[in-house]
Amino acid sequence: MDVTETLDEAVPTAREARSCLKVTQVLSRVGDKWTVLVIIMLRERPYRFNELKRGIDGISQRMLTLTLRNMERDGLVTRTVTPSIPPRVDYELTEVGTSLAGPVKILGDWAFRNLKHIAISQAAYDARNDPPRSPAPTP
Repeated sequence: MDVTETLDEAVPTAREARSCLKVTQVLSRVGDKWTVLVIIMLRERPYRFNELKRGIDGISQRMLTLTLRNMERDGLVTRTVTPSIPPRVDYELTEVGTSLAGPVKILGDWAFRNLKHIAISQAAYDARNDPPRSPAPTP
């Protein structure tokens, strides 16, 4: 086999490149920390906006709004408005969102199981790669 054949096979076609870009966009959305936390909560049951906000530590109202809108646009959640005063709005995972909840849980479980190992690895890496700090000169 000649080198040019190998290079030609390694270069994606324009169609493959567009598909990769789309997959990257989807993974970026579903890998976003706020999306993951919303999915984890909605696995249990439908939630109202304020319930989600109280249940997700550190998320702002604006960020939760943007996250839910993007998830709705992507077909991961449904938004149901019940006419009342004030109107009741519930968010629930769609079938596609529910199918994503399983892999998200598996990934979360893996992260919890490996937190200690990762922390030890990070400390060892930092010890090897951070320049030693000399004490401040005394006058």
